Amino acid sequence: MMEKASESSLHKDVEFLTSLRPFRNYKNPAVLKQVVTYLREEFSSMGFSPVEQKWMAEGTEYTNVIASYDPENSIRLIVGAHYDVCDDQPGADDNASAVAGLLETARLVSRNQPKIPYGIDFVSYCLEEPPFFGTNLMGSYVHAKSLKEEGDIIRGMVCYEMIGYFSDEPHSQQFPLPELASQYPNTGDFIVVVGLQEHKRFTDEFFEKMSADAEINVQKIVFEDPRDLAGLSDHRNYWKFGFPALMINDTSFLRNPNYHKMTDTIETLDFPKMKAVVDGAYKGITGLSV
Repeated sequence: MMEKASESSLHKDVEFLTSLRPFRNYKNPAVLKQVVTYLREEFSSMGFSPVEQKWMAEGTEYTNVIASYDPENSIRLIVGAHYDVCDDQPGADDNASAVAGLLETARLVSRNQPKIPYGIDFVSYCLEEPPFFGTNLMGSYVHAKSLKEEGDIIRGMVCYEMIGYFSDEPHSQQFPLPELASQYPNTGDFIVVVGLQEHKRFTDEFFEKMSADAEINVQKIVFEDPRDLAGLSDHRNYWKFGFPALMINDTSFLRNPNYHKMTDTIETLDFPKMKAVVDGAYKGITGLSV
């Protein structure tokens, strides 16, 4: 029987990340190294052999942590999430929720050993947040560029970004445009798969797999332009190198009033819904064609 995600494991990972002091931003490299150690230990406990990808930014060394399933397979699917936070705040939703989702997905893959026609690289990035967002110093840019240079066959990239905040209150969901408000629920109890028109086939197939029999409402939006709301996380850098990529997101500041604030704490997260997100995403991650 296929194992499913664990709320307690998700909570454990978020609790560790949000309890670190000083906060895990770019100004605190010693704390970021604690996160790297935690990620390495967790991936190793699953039976992976994690590796570190390092680069320099403003005189300081930063690290991506990568764990690979079926590393000999020449076709790779990338699943990623960033572990740094913006300024001084706990970052429970942004982005401890996503790192927990990444780790739990890796645990499920390790335990279930899915027979799939591609390998999976689980990548936890640093430097997604300002002042490095949108620059070539983002950890995801460093990683995507390395894939391009190595000539790997990339099936696509799945970005976990803020998957923990939900609301059952009507009109708790905001929208940047009236036309979007007319197409999507006004209650913030759903998760969104965000893609780009250029890679619509990838987004559509993933959405179909994730939403099938899901225990959470899964919505989809495909943008024409990679700028603005479409590219507000690490998946943007894979688009730059021509790789299909999508984001799984709870709509961030359009729903969560704690975005980039000290109030972004573990108590505000909905772990049953996070579990449902991971269970659905697992089906997408392990159910793609090649």
